[in-house]
Amino acid sequence: MKKIIQTNEAPAAIGPYSQAVEINGTLYISGQVPVHPETGKVVEGGITEQTTQVMKNIGAILKAAGYAYADVVKSTCLLSTMDDFKAMNVVYGSYYPENPPARAAFAVKGLPLGALIEIETIAVK
Repeated sequence: MKKIIQTNEAPAAIGPYSQAVEINGTLYISGQVPVHPETGKVVEGGITEQTTQVMKNIGAILKAAGYAYADVVKSTCLLSTMDDFKAMNVVYGSYYPENPPARAAFAVKGLPLGALIEIETIAVK
C-alpha cells in the first residue's frame, strides 16, 4: 500500500503531486526545486546555493520518511544549462561521499519558478 510523505521541512508541492510516495520499501521523491520551505521562494544566488537548497529539501523528505542519503539509489538532475554541471557536481557529490547513487543529468528548456536546478530522487531500504 502506498504511503504519502509530507513534511513542512521541505517546500509544499506547487502542483497536483506529493512531495514523496513510499511503496514496498521504495521512496519516490518528486523533483525538488530550490525553494526555501519557510519563505516559499527560490533561494537567492547561483547554482551552488540552489543545489544546496535542493539537497536540503531532499534530506528533509528523506528524514520525514525514515530514510537517509545513504539509501538513495537513483537521482535525476535537471539543469537550466549544462554550463552549471561542474558546480552542481561539487555540491551534489558532498552529499554522497561514498557509494553515490546512479544518476542522470539533463539540460532542459525551463524549470518551475525560474529555478536553475531540479532533482528527483529514489531511495530504497
